[in-house]
Amino acid sequence: MLFPRRKLIQNLSFAFGSGFILSRNQLGVAAQTAEKTVRDESAERTEMEKVTGIGGFFFRAKDPKALMLWYKERLGISLIPTSAEQSPWQQEAGATAFMAFKETSTYFDPQKGWMLNFRVRNLDKMAAQLQAAGTEVKIDAQTYPNGRFAHLKDPEGNPLELWEPGKPAAAH
Repeated sequence: MLFPRRKLIQNLSFAFGSGFILSRNQLGVAAQTAEKTVRDESAERTEMEKVTGIGGFFFRAKDPKALMLWYKERLGISLIPTSAEQSPWQQEAGATAFMAFKETSTYFDPQKGWMLNFRVRNLDKMAAQLQAAGTEVKIDAQTYPNGRFAHLKDPEGNPLELWEPGKPAAAH
């Protein structure tokens, strides 16, 4: 890539205007630094824009009000605000798995087109809380490298998964 003349002149003007007299080697370093800056700026302009997270999850329900109340009371998910005094549900920062499964997968109910996975801090405590409220929860007995999982259904039979992320391995 040829170095843009205007950028070189700007850098040299800055250097000389600041009272520096640059040797031939220093001029080369200044030119290389300016060229790298131009390349970096160019790369930033061409980098793909990405989404920053999930802004909402929308689905159909037989009884939306009753179902949203269940999510609020059982899982602590705030309802969408109806006034300026209310706050929407705020997620904690963390990993989000985004995965398409084959249509024939049996990982979740084949009659449903989706399954929602919620991160939790303490899987056993969340499962006990849900079971005490009458919700059946099946905790996977195996602990995986990425954590522990449990499966349940909301009152309309929609599949849900709870995920307690694994603790990072200690450095040796």
